[in-house]
Amino acid sequence: MTTTSATPTVRTRVADLTAAQIITRQEGYLNDRPKDVAALARLRRGAGRDAAAIPDLWHLVDTGPLHIRTEETRPLSEQELIRAENALHTALTLWALHQQSRGARMHRQESHNRPTGLGAAVRRLMPPNEIDEPVRKRLIRAGTAADLTTLAQRLRDIIVLLRRADIPLDYGLLAGQLYTWQWPGGADTVRREWGRSFHRWQQPAQQPGPSTAATSHHDTTRPADSGKDAS
Repeated sequence: MTTTSATPTVRTRVADLTAAQIITRQEGYLNDRPKDVAALARLRRGAGRDAAAIPDLWHLVDTGPLHIRTEETRPLSEQELIRAENALHTALTLWALHQQSRGARMHRQESHNRPTGLGAAVRRLMPPNEIDEPVRKRLIRAGTAADLTTLAQRLRDIIVLLRRADIPLDYGLLAGQLYTWQWPGGADTVRREWGRSFHRWQQPAQQPGPSTAATSHHDTTRPADSGKDAS
């Protein structure tokens, strides 16, 4: 008996492609490879801007795999390609802004025990057991953006806050959400995902004992990775 794997959705393809490209550049940047340091500097200039307006970045955002047809994938329609390319560009440029001068990995894949979706990341900006209204309103404002360019600009403001706090984000997940956002009804779907992610984050419980006071001012979920601060 043979089994066939399900054809990946376009959203999944966008998410996987985004994560793969970022992981490669991220490791190069953290290892101070000149090519990747220079690429990141150029990519971050596109954060919050329309992909079509910055042809200088086209060769840094590899959309080629979206055009490849295999036994597992089908050719994409023109609308699918445009939206996939927009999502990939937006996610890569926002990551480049996020990673700038950071010695830890600002792209981190989400897991059950370590949520790194946008909502969870925004929740981590807030004090334990409190809601920071100005920060919460930034997420709400992003959720009400009328188009992808406006959304990218509002996300840029959030990314700057996450960068300052060394809070990572799953950019593959975000790219998939940006793809979904562009379809009719997609914004509602993504807003629900961000809301679930926001409520999913739970402040790690501190262990009672003498060490509590010594660790009370440290974020125990912050990535342990360190690297050269290549500004």
